[in-house]
Amino acid sequence: MDHGKLANSLWEAEQNQVQIGRLTDLYPEMSVEDAYRIQLANAERRLQEGERLIGMKIGLTSQGMQRLLHVDVPDFGHLFDSMLLTDGQICHVSQLIQPKVEGELSFCLNRSLKGPGVTVADVYGAVRYVVPSLEIVDSRIQDWKIKLQDTIADNGSSARLMIGARMTPIEQVDMRLTGMTLEKNGELVNSGPPAEVWGNPAAAVACLANMLAEFGIELKAGSIVMAGALTAAVPVTAGDIVTASFQGMGSVTVKFAE
Repeated sequence: MDHGKLANSLWEAEQNQVQIGRLTDLYPEMSVEDAYRIQLANAERRLQEGERLIGMKIGLTSQGMQRLLHVDVPDFGHLFDSMLLTDGQICHVSQLIQPKVEGELSFCLNRSLKGPGVTVADVYGAVRYVVPSLEIVDSRIQDWKIKLQDTIADNGSSARLMIGARMTPIEQVDMRLTGMTLEKNGELVNSGPPAEVWGNPAAAVACLANMLAEFGIELKAGSIVMAGALTAAVPVTAGDIVTASFQGMGSVTVKFAE
Protein backbone atom coordinates (compact mmCIF):
# COMPACT_ATOMS: atom_id res chain seq x y z
CA MET A 1 0.00 0.00 0.00
CA ASP A 2 1.43 3.35 -1.07
CA HIS A 3 0.44 5.76 1.72
CA GLY A 4 1.86 8.74 -0.13
CA LYS A 5 -0.16 7.98 -3.27
CA LEU A 6 -3.38 7.64 -1.29
CA ALA A 7 -2.63 10.86 0.60
CA ASN A 8 -2.14 12.63 -2.73
CA SER A 9 -5.47 11.34 -4.05
CA LEU A 10 -7.24 12.86 -1.03
CA TRP A 11 -5.25 16.08 -1.41
CA GLU A 12 -6.22 16.45 -5.07
CA ALA A 13 -9.85 15.67 -4.30
CA GLU A 14 -9.99 18.44 -1.71
CA GLN A 15 -8.18 20.96 -3.89
CA ASN A 16 -10.43 20.28 -6.89
CA GLN A 17 -13.69 19.70 -4.96
CA VAL A 18 -14.25 16.24 -6.41
CA GLN A 19 -15.31 12.97 -4.84
CA ILE A 20 -13.25 9.81 -5.00
CA GLY A 21 -14.00 6.17 -4.32
CA ARG A 22 -13.73 4.63 -0.90
CA LEU A 23 -10.11 3.88 0.00
CA THR A 24 -11.17 0.79 1.90
CA ASP A 25 -12.67 -0.62 -1.30
CA LEU A 26 -9.29 -0.31 -3.00
CA TYR A 27 -7.47 -1.69 0.03
CA PRO A 28 -9.79 -3.80 2.21
CA GLU A 29 -6.80 -4.66 4.38
CA MET A 30 -6.23 -1.00 5.31
CA SER A 31 -5.67 -0.72 9.06
CA VAL A 32 -6.31 2.23 11.37
CA GLU A 33 -2.54 2.69 11.53
CA ASP A 34 -2.38 2.87 7.72
CA ALA A 35 -5.15 5.48 7.75
CA TYR A 36 -3.33 7.68 10.26
CA ARG A 37 -0.12 7.46 8.22
CA ILE A 38 -2.10 8.82 5.25
CA GLN A 39 -3.58 11.61 7.38
CA LEU A 40 -0.19 12.55 8.82
CA ALA A 41 1.32 12.71 5.33
CA ASN A 42 -1.20 15.36 4.29
CA ALA A 43 -0.83 17.22 7.60
CA GLU A 44 2.89 17.48 6.94
CA ARG A 45 2.17 18.66 3.39
CA ARG A 46 -0.05 21.44 4.72
CA LEU A 47 2.77 22.60 6.98
CA GLN A 48 5.18 22.57 4.06
CA GLU A 49 2.66 24.64 2.06
CA GLY A 50 2.83 27.31 4.78
CA GLU A 51 -0.31 26.51 6.74
CA ARG A 52 -0.20 26.77 10.53
CA LEU A 53 -1.47 24.07 12.88
CA ILE A 54 -3.88 25.72 15.33
CA GLY A 55 -5.29 22.68 17.09
CA MET A 56 -6.68 19.17 16.94
CA LYS A 57 -10.10 17.57 16.92
CA ILE A 58 -11.47 14.35 18.26
CA GLY A 59 -14.44 12.92 16.43
CA LEU A 60 -16.98 10.14 16.63
CA THR A 61 -17.41 10.69 20.36
CA SER A 62 -21.19 10.97 20.54
CA GLN A 63 -23.69 8.17 20.12
CA GLY A 64 -25.29 10.10 17.24
CA MET A 65 -22.09 10.23 15.19
CA GLN A 66 -21.13 6.66 16.06
CA ARG A 67 -24.52 5.43 14.87
CA LEU A 68 -24.12 7.42 11.66
CA LEU A 69 -20.83 5.71 10.79
CA HIS A 70 -21.46 2.39 12.57
CA VAL A 71 -18.36 2.69 14.75
CA ASP A 72 -17.66 2.56 18.47
CA VAL A 73 -14.22 4.23 18.67
CA PRO A 74 -13.18 7.89 18.23
CA ASP A 75 -10.76 9.32 15.71
CA PHE A 76 -8.72 12.52 15.50
CA GLY A 77 -7.79 15.13 12.92
CA HIS A 78 -5.63 18.22 12.48
CA LEU A 79 -6.96 21.81 12.46
CA PHE A 80 -5.17 24.47 10.40
CA ASP A 81 -5.48 28.23 10.14
CA SER A 82 -6.81 27.90 6.58
CA MET A 83 -9.91 26.18 8.01
CA LEU A 84 -10.77 28.84 10.61
CA LEU A 85 -13.78 31.13 10.18
CA THR A 86 -14.88 33.92 12.51
CA ASP A 87 -18.37 34.00 14.04
CA GLY A 88 -20.92 35.03 11.41
CA GLN A 89 -18.49 34.77 8.51
CA ILE A 90 -19.67 33.28 5.22
CA CYS A 91 -18.63 29.73 4.37
CA HIS A 92 -18.46 29.18 0.62
CA VAL A 93 -19.86 25.79 -0.38
CA SER A 94 -18.23 26.12 -3.82
CA GLN A 95 -14.94 25.42 -2.02
CA LEU A 96 -16.36 22.23 -0.50
CA ILE A 97 -17.92 19.02 -1.80
CA GLN A 98 -20.74 17.71 0.41
CA PRO A 99 -20.63 19.73 3.64
CA LYS A 100 -22.40 19.04 6.90
CA VAL A 101 -22.41 20.99 10.19
CA GLU A 102 -21.88 19.85 13.77
CA GLY A 103 -22.28 21.78 17.02
CA GLU A 104 -19.41 21.27 19.45
CA LEU A 105 -17.56 22.72 22.40
CA SER A 106 -13.97 23.79 21.87
CA PHE A 107 -11.35 24.00 24.59
CA CYS A 108 -8.65 26.67 24.56
CA LEU A 109 -5.47 25.39 26.17
CA ASN A 110 -3.43 27.51 28.54
CA ARG A 111 -0.98 24.68 29.17
CA SER A 112 0.17 21.78 27.02
CA LEU A 113 -1.23 18.29 27.48
CA LYS A 114 0.98 15.34 26.70
CA GLY A 115 -0.08 11.73 27.12
CA PRO A 116 -0.12 9.01 28.07
CA GLY A 117 -1.89 9.20 31.39
CA VAL A 118 -3.77 12.48 30.89
CA THR A 119 -6.90 12.66 33.07
CA VAL A 120 -10.01 14.83 33.12
CA ALA A 121 -8.50 16.68 36.08
CA ASP A 122 -5.43 17.43 33.96
CA VAL A 123 -7.69 18.86 31.27
CA TYR A 124 -9.43 21.18 33.73
CA GLY A 125 -6.03 22.35 34.91
CA ALA A 126 -4.77 23.01 31.37
CA VAL A 127 -7.85 24.67 29.82
CA ARG A 128 -8.56 28.37 30.25
CA TYR A 129 -11.77 28.80 28.24
CA VAL A 130 -14.56 26.77 26.68
CA VAL A 131 -16.15 28.15 23.51
CA PRO A 132 -19.29 27.36 21.45
CA SER A 133 -18.17 26.11 18.06
CA LEU A 134 -19.31 24.76 14.73
CA GLU A 135 -17.40 22.28 12.64
CA ILE A 136 -18.12 22.06 8.94
CA VAL A 137 -17.19 18.53 7.94
CA ASP A 138 -16.80 17.45 4.33
CA SER A 139 -15.94 14.03 3.02
CA ARG A 140 -13.80 13.65 -0.07
CA ILE A 141 -15.19 10.10 -0.30
CA GLN A 142 -18.15 9.49 -2.62
CA ASP A 143 -21.53 10.19 -1.01
CA TRP A 144 -20.18 9.98 2.57
CA LYS A 145 -20.09 6.19 2.23
CA ILE A 146 -17.15 5.85 4.57
CA LYS A 147 -15.68 3.40 7.00
CA LEU A 148 -13.60 4.40 10.00
CA GLN A 149 -10.32 4.09 8.08
CA ASP A 150 -11.65 6.31 5.28
CA THR A 151 -12.54 9.22 7.55
CA ILE A 152 -9.27 8.89 9.50
CA ALA A 153 -7.24 9.05 6.29
CA ASP A 154 -9.38 12.04 5.23
CA ASN A 155 -8.30 14.04 8.33
CA GLY A 156 -11.44 13.15 10.22
CA SER A 157 -13.48 14.65 7.36
CA SER A 158 -12.40 18.11 8.51
CA ALA A 159 -13.07 21.16 6.34
CA ARG A 160 -13.83 24.34 8.32
CA LEU A 161 -14.28 25.37 11.94
CA MET A 162 -15.94 28.38 13.50
CA ILE A 163 -15.24 29.49 17.05
CA GLY A 164 -17.73 31.68 18.91
CA ALA A 165 -16.81 35.11 20.20
CA ARG A 166 -17.77 34.42 23.82
CA MET A 167 -15.25 32.52 25.91
CA THR A 168 -16.33 31.09 29.26
CA PRO A 169 -13.82 30.07 31.95
CA ILE A 170 -14.00 26.29 32.26
CA GLU A 171 -14.67 26.40 35.99
CA GLN A 172 -17.94 28.24 35.27
CA VAL A 173 -19.27 25.51 32.96
CA ASP A 174 -21.23 22.50 34.21
CA MET A 175 -20.78 20.07 31.32
CA ARG A 176 -23.61 17.88 32.59
CA LEU A 177 -26.27 20.57 32.46
CA THR A 178 -25.34 22.95 29.63
CA GLY A 179 -27.73 22.17 26.78
CA MET A 180 -27.09 22.82 23.08
CA THR A 181 -29.58 23.57 20.33
CA LEU A 182 -28.73 23.50 16.62
CA GLU A 183 -30.93 25.59 14.33
CA LYS A 184 -30.95 25.62 10.55
CA ASN A 185 -32.69 28.56 8.92
CA GLY A 186 -34.46 29.33 12.19
CA GLU A 187 -35.79 25.82 12.75
CA LEU A 188 -34.59 23.47 15.46
CA VAL A 189 -32.91 20.47 13.84
CA ASN A 190 -30.93 18.96 16.71
CA SER A 191 -30.37 19.33 20.43
CA GLY A 192 -28.34 17.63 23.10
CA PRO A 193 -26.24 18.16 26.22
CA PRO A 194 -22.42 18.18 26.18
CA ALA A 195 -22.75 15.16 28.46
CA GLU A 196 -23.62 13.28 25.25
CA VAL A 197 -19.86 13.28 24.68
CA TRP A 198 -18.73 10.64 27.18
CA GLY A 199 -20.55 12.31 30.07
CA ASN A 200 -18.18 15.28 29.84
CA PRO A 201 -16.40 16.64 26.74
CA ALA A 202 -13.29 17.15 28.90
CA ALA A 203 -13.02 13.35 28.95
CA ALA A 204 -12.80 13.42 25.16
CA VAL A 205 -9.95 15.94 25.37
CA ALA A 206 -8.10 13.66 27.78
CA CYS A 207 -8.68 10.72 25.43
CA LEU A 208 -7.34 12.75 22.51
CA ALA A 209 -4.18 13.67 24.38
CA ASN A 210 -3.58 10.02 25.16
CA MET A 211 -4.31 8.90 21.59
CA LEU A 212 -1.89 11.47 20.20
CA ALA A 213 0.86 10.23 22.50
CA GLU A 214 1.03 7.08 20.39
CA PHE A 215 2.15 9.27 17.49
CA GLY A 216 4.50 11.47 19.49
CA ILE A 217 2.12 14.45 19.29
CA GLU A 218 1.10 16.73 22.17
CA LEU A 219 -1.71 19.23 22.55
CA LYS A 220 0.23 22.47 22.77
CA ALA A 221 -0.53 25.51 24.89
CA GLY A 222 -2.43 28.10 22.87
CA SER A 223 -4.13 25.53 20.67
CA ILE A 224 -7.82 24.80 20.12
CA VAL A 225 -9.25 21.37 20.81
CA MET A 226 -12.63 20.48 19.34
CA ALA A 227 -14.19 17.85 21.60
CA GLY A 228 -16.59 16.16 19.20
CA ALA A 229 -20.11 16.62 17.88
CA LEU A 230 -22.98 16.55 20.34
CA THR A 231 -25.46 15.31 17.73
CA ALA A 232 -25.50 13.90 14.22
CA ALA A 233 -24.19 16.19 11.46
CA VAL A 234 -26.67 18.28 9.43
CA PRO A 235 -26.27 18.64 5.62
CA VAL A 236 -26.13 22.21 4.29
CA THR A 237 -26.26 24.05 0.96
CA ALA A 238 -25.84 27.63 -0.23
CA GLY A 239 -28.31 29.97 1.49
CA ASP A 240 -28.47 28.04 4.75
CA ILE A 241 -27.78 29.68 8.11
CA VAL A 242 -26.85 27.45 11.04
CA THR A 243 -26.63 28.49 14.70
CA ALA A 244 -25.46 26.47 17.68
CA SER A 245 -26.56 27.89 21.04
CA PHE A 246 -25.21 26.69 24.38
CA GLN A 247 -27.12 27.49 27.56
CA GLY A 248 -25.27 30.17 29.49
CA MET A 249 -22.38 30.23 27.02
CA GLY A 250 -23.69 32.09 23.99
CA SER A 251 -23.98 31.01 20.38
CA VAL A 252 -22.12 30.78 17.09
CA THR A 253 -23.55 31.22 13.58
CA VAL A 254 -22.32 30.31 10.13
CA LYS A 255 -23.83 31.47 6.83
CA PHE A 256 -23.43 29.44 3.64
CA ALA A 257 -23.18 30.89 0.15
CA GLU A 258 -21.85 29.78 -3.21
